[in-house]
Amino acid sequence: MMNRYIRVIAGTFIIISVLLGMFVNENWLWFTLFVGANLLQSGITKWCLMEDILSKFGVKKEGDCCASK
Repeated sequence: MMNRYIRVIAGTFIIISVLLGMFVNENWLWFTLFVGANLLQSGITKWCLMEDILSKFGVKKEGDCCASK
């Protein structure tokens, strides 16, 4: 479930920032670059800030629901 939320949030941020860059101000594209850099960094280091934030909100990682078995 956690990976699904992270992908949805990242995709939403990218779409919104590209639209804002097209219709409001092109400096919003820096936010797109920031999201992409964070995705790259998390793929390399296996650490994701959004994962830490979501876990504080109580979102479970995959397999956590079956840990008691």
